Amino acid sequence: MNASPITKIIIKRFRSFPTATLIFDNPLFVVGRNGSGKSNLADVFSFVSEAMASPLQAVFDRRGGIGSVRNRSSGQQSYPPNLGLAFEFGPINGIASGRFAFEVKALPNYGYRVVREQCLVRKQDGTRWWFDRTEKWKSNVEGLTPALEPSALAMPLVGGDERFAPIFRVLGAMRVYSIQPAKLREMQDPDSGVALKPDGSNAASVLQELLRGEGAIATKAEINRLLESIVPATKAVSPKKHGNKLSMSFSQEWGDRNKSTNKKLTFDAFNMSDGTLRSLGLIMAVFQKPSPSLLVIEEPEATIHPGALGAVLDLIRKAAKTMEVVVTTHSPELLDAAWITDANLRIVSWEEGASHLLLPSEATREAMHQHLMGAGELLRSNALHPEPLFKTEGEIRHGSQGSFFEILE
Repeated sequence: MNASPITKIIIKRFRSFPTATLIFDNPLFVVGRNGSGKSNLADVFSFVSEAMASPLQAVFDRRGGIGSVRNRSSGQQSYPPNLGLAFEFGPINGIASGRFAFEVKALPNYGYRVVREQCLVRKQDGTRWWFDRTEKWKSNVEGLTPALEPSALAMPLVGGDERFAPIFRVLGAMRVYSIQPAKLREMQDPDSGVALKPDGSNAASVLQELLRGEGAIATKAEINRLLESIVPATKAVSPKKHGNKLSMSFSQEWGDRNKSTNKKLTFDAFNMSDGTLRSLGLIMAVFQKPSPSLLVIEEPEATIHPGALGAVLDLIRKAAKTMEVVVTTHSPELLDAAWITDANLRIVSWEEGASHLLLPSEATREAMHQHLMGAGELLRSNALHPEPLFKTEGEIRHGSQGSFFEILE
């Protein structure tokens, strides 16, 4: 799979964003103050990924219903205009480009209906496959006529068709992580270990699966190397069974291995620091199999010593070779890496009751281009500014939204 399959996302009245356009670089660092909307941006990816595997009603219910998801700042009426999300794709497994978009209208009594949903796939040879669902179903794929409820998305039903499967797989394989060390410290119920949970609460199962799969010896060595680079003296980690529960065991070693001064101790997860456990959670997020199509990491710097953030950045760069990576942060130390350019930065700001997603300002980009200041130094000195909003409501200098849906016939 292309390491950067998603090229752009258009957000329409989702949570705190009245409108926004996210154009990707890989990796992408999203910077903003507390409460600016970074987590709401991360939820775009969670929302769509969950909607590929669960009923849309359940996805809304997990978030408190559609009233908690739709943006209310763009209208004063009880039911403001529709919320929607559109994803644009570059080359993926034999397709040249693609697009998926949907729009949902809120109804009385916390109801909703899908007013439009569209998917377009362009093949390398110029062939186009598409469906466009409004009140009626239209598609140029003969025989593709799913039975749809007004409150259900079509993509989970037609995603098994080989023509739409590449886009369906990318959307369903997006993962968002906010690692909670307390969850890694607890005894865990074993599972398949195929996908790390958003809070890291099945990390022991993921580790166990990785260490018994193909290439386990090399994988174990790489995991241990990365863990030690973040947490010095921590040489190894392994899953540990406790009856019908799983935990993790950490080995620490110091001194000269070939002399009597060598010391080695083993600790269970409940003895380890938050920083150590969060580091392991991040490593599991990157190494899990199958790999995510897009990985969102929320504030990886939390409880990790600034001196270890260089190793965290190495992990992020490693991940970006095989998947798209989005990192939300407000850490100058994390942004101190010389390889982070203005193309890798997006700024979330909160103005007049709404979140806005913006490029760095022209002055910020110029300072970085001329190597006067790096991203971390600019943030540290409160000089990492976003570009100004256009006067037209909702528009940003990133470019106009363009058409949310395409004319397909």
